[in-house]
Amino acid sequence: MLFNSLEFIIFFPIVTLLYFIIPHKYRWIQLLLASCIFYAALIPAYLLILLFLIIIDYSAGILIEKNKKKSWLIISIIANLSLLFVFKYYNFFISNINELTGNNMLLVKWALPVGLSFHTFQSLSYTIEVYRGNQKAVKHFGYYALYVMFYPQLVAGPIERPQHLFPQFFAKHKFSSQHLYEGLRLMAWGFFKKVVVADRLSDYVDFVYKDPAGHSGITIWVAAAFFSVQIYADFSGYSDIASGAAKCMGFDLMINFNRPQLAKNIRDFWKRWHISLSSWFRDYFYIPLGGNRRGTAKKNILILATFTLSGFWHGAGWTFIIWGMMHGVYVLLYDLTCRIAPRINLPKFFGWLLTCFCVGFALIFFRAASLHNAGEILWQSLHFKKITLDQITAVGTYGNFSVLVVLIGIAYMFIVEKYTDPKLFVLNKKPLPDIFVFVFTIWIIIFFGVFHKTSFIYFQF
Repeated sequence: MLFNSLEFIIFFPIVTLLYFIIPHKYRWIQLLLASCIFYAALIPAYLLILLFLIIIDYSAGILIEKNKKKSWLIISIIANLSLLFVFKYYNFFISNINELTGNNMLLVKWALPVGLSFHTFQSLSYTIEVYRGNQKAVKHFGYYALYVMFYPQLVAGPIERPQHLFPQFFAKHKFSSQHLYEGLRLMAWGFFKKVVVADRLSDYVDFVYKDPAGHSGITIWVAAAFFSVQIYADFSGYSDIASGAAKCMGFDLMINFNRPQLAKNIRDFWKRWHISLSSWFRDYFYIPLGGNRRGTAKKNILILATFTLSGFWHGAGWTFIIWGMMHGVYVLLYDLTCRIAPRINLPKFFGWLLTCFCVGFALIFFRAASLHNAGEILWQSLHFKKITLDQITAVGTYGNFSVLVVLIGIAYMFIVEKYTDPKLFVLNKKPLPDIFVFVFTIWIIIFFGVFHKTSFIYFQF
């Protein structure tokens, strides 16, 4: 089920209302059923895959705690990653082997289960934390299933940790008008970013990337800049809606984005962007393999490997691998610069501008449909010709008015987020600006939103 759909507009208030009507001891049943309905609205058969993962990791958690053996953790990791490999990466490896060897091994034709990478990593975090002794094994099967399937963050995160989410499932939440207001306000902000900013930008970006040869270098760079904003508005918009929906019932999800548009350097960017994933790789891959403890050379190799793996997590394609490697190189170059010239303090604006350019440039590979398409984009971006403002804005169904709406929406989004808390106006001592932004945001959604039920970008991961 898409957040930006009529079905969800009906689903959300019913689920939230029932949550507070039903006695506490039965709420896990209601939330689990609601989560199943939410996921089944996409591809019902793939509920069986989730059930398989849940059974494996629920059992592994109990056995790990009981026997204190690493073998059960390894079984959990192999089961999760094998499932991820079969559905997400099998065709990538087989097609590359076919191309290199001239063979014709069979490719499979099945749809990738929505959000498989997200709930696989969330499941793994549970068994790893049980093994480390940071989380007790959950004996109640229903509560563990709810941990994996909690509908607000089921298909695109944030990737939660068991220590953060389980205590909230067991806690008795009472209805709070403050939580309801904060949740609805955060949801409204997420919907604004999705339907006013991201979906309006997608029409322009899609048109240019589909046929880069038909556009000027200026138009290519405009599309690249637009995609940088689109993917942020789309993904952080999902996170805001998810956090808001959970907040209405009294749950707090972790912050997934902390105003990355304000990042002063590439390391600062990765402390602000997709925090739940970057912290997952840090805690379960980078640090366990040595982190900063094994000398500069090994640390640099590990940084590059972590970012490359992060890129591969996003998608089974060379474009995603290159995107991840580029960010690894960015971080290494930044660290090298800090070591060579530690006393050089560049203007903050220059650091911000360079970060925006580097992130946006790497996203060309992230967005491209293939390496060939990325090559076309890069080649065409070097070909500048005399072009008018009307020609830049008249892309596909775009025109001056559409671009004006988008630019105003982007400016409003960045200004509001620059001067607010990452959780968006946690109730403060100045309620008037609070309420004004909430009401004004809803007004913008109604009059300028795009309501053609487009999927979120990160659903494909």
